[in-house]
Amino acid sequence: MTFTIATRQGTNQYYEESFAKGTLPLRMLLIPAGTFLMGSPTGELERSDAEGPQHSVALSEFFMAKHPVTQAQWRAVAAMPQVNRDLKADPSEFKGELHPVERVSWYDAVEFCDRLSAHTNRQYCLPTEAQWEYACRAGTTTPFHFGETITTDLANYDGTDDEDQKWSGSYGDGPKGEYRQTTTAVDQFDSANSYGLCDMHGNVWEWCQDHWHDSYKAAPTDGSAWLTDDEEARRVVRGGSWIYNPRNCRSAYRDDFSPDDRLSYAGFRVSCVAPRALP
Repeated sequence: MTFTIATRQGTNQYYEESFAKGTLPLRMLLIPAGTFLMGSPTGELERSDAEGPQHSVALSEFFMAKHPVTQAQWRAVAAMPQVNRDLKADPSEFKGELHPVERVSWYDAVEFCDRLSAHTNRQYCLPTEAQWEYACRAGTTTPFHFGETITTDLANYDGTDDEDQKWSGSYGDGPKGEYRQTTTAVDQFDSANSYGLCDMHGNVWEWCQDHWHDSYKAAPTDGSAWLTDDEEARRVVRGGSWIYNPRNCRSAYRDDFSPDDRLSYAGFRVSCVAPRALP
């Protein structure tokens, strides 16, 4: 049995938002404009119908955070003046300054973005679903930005078989692995994609702007958020998490949670409209 994991090197423009001394800066990486095929091909292993039909999406450039928002970064922004709602300073189940914040709702994540925007005078928001997949793929068309498979040496997910044996802890020709049963520090894995983004596969699900739709029929083709008139609609999450199997960590995999859910396996990262000049 053989499998291949790809490694890529590259450089990218970025800027940083600094917080308290000792807190990891929020590094925002430039994601270049481009066009990609969103969704998975019909022959991709363990795909779901919600991942199709594949369709071409053209995006303008934007910035995306290198890592999911950490607990230290969350605490710094939670101390900023309120915009629309209260935020708990320490909501996470699994503690660690460099661990991703979790147990935050979609509404909490939006409030984080609003406070950071007011503080910096830059437009922060959750990524749209199209932005998220485009940034995750970073030019690749394989199930993972590493290639055709994934291992628990590269990402934090459940690498063992689940109890009812419905889903395996391995994907394709890849090996089974460990199940850490907790989040990991956002800088634990040296497995950035070619845009420099880390932890796009596994660790915590990441909230997106979009309302959930069962397929991509009539989806936007310009990278914008796909919204409805229902403010209580379920929201899209991407990337898989520490509690899920590898099929859920694929670049094309999509799921949905209620916007007021606060789960130990759901966090977020931020995006930003490209400033005219880097700070």
